Amino acid sequence: MEMHVFICLKLFTLYFLFNISSTGAVINLPENTSIPAVIFFGDSIADTGNNNYIPTLAKANFPPYGENFIGGNPTGRFSNGKIVPDFIAEELGIKPLSPPFLDPSLQDHDLLTGVNFASAGSEYDPLTSDLLWVLSLSDQLEMFKDYIVRLKKIVGDERSSAILKESIIAVSSGSNDIWNTYSNVRQFQYDVPSYTDLLVRYASTFVQDLYGLGARRIGVFSMLPIGCLPSQITQKGGLGRKCVEEYNRIVQLFNDKLSAEITFLTHNSTMQGSSTSIFTIFLLI
Repeated sequence: MEMHVFICLKLFTLYFLFNISSTGAVINLPENTSIPAVIFFGDSIADTGNNNYIPTLAKANFPPYGENFIGGNPTGRFSNGKIVPDFIAEELGIKPLSPPFLDPSLQDHDLLTGVNFASAGSEYDPLTSDLLWVLSLSDQLEMFKDYIVRLKKIVGDERSSAILKESIIAVSSGSNDIWNTYSNVRQFQYDVPSYTDLLVRYASTFVQDLYGLGARRIGVFSMLPIGCLPSQITQKGGLGRKCVEEYNRIVQLFNDKLSAEITFLTHNSTMQGSSTSIFTIFLLI
């Protein structure tokens, strides 16, 4: 199931942004279309190892993580193998893996083809990142600014602007906000509609910040049905290990609001010239 979802995601993502086709292992881009880089922000769905380099307990650099990865080595990916950013970069023929930005061994050519800023445990609500001692989306945005400075030093202002404009720049976030931060802290401050409104405002601001820094092909992943995650059906699903529908209803409410907000941003003067899309994970699982 996990591999099936990832394969669906890598194709689904690209169809949404570019209306493209695929034959075999590599995506066929429309004529005169180029995608020089893949850049990711977000949480454990997208983190390819940044948490290895920060003082947090939210790490995946030990077995059994990575048992099906190249060489069978754990890399900091919260998976037995590759994850979504890797699949997308590979499918586009850019490179086989999406490297974490904090990796000290990064070379100039890695920057030219995209890096990964995601940090497992990071979500839209800044409190979530604080609770887990991980890189918030604000931290990731500051890293992105550093990346742009380095990119300009390598290829100059004009080429770096073109790379940002033509690349896929995506964010996957929000799950820990619901089952962790809201359940344990925020429920005493907000009701569900108010908290999902807050998360959408954070998401909207982040997307607009990306646009302001030069991104034009922006992808926002919807929140997955966290009530069906193994951890949740084990803890709260009863003897039958059923999905926790309370969580899924909150997720669906958030996704509906997020979709409406992204549509609004894309179709008015706020983000002219962008092709921003929602990638609906909920319907793929």
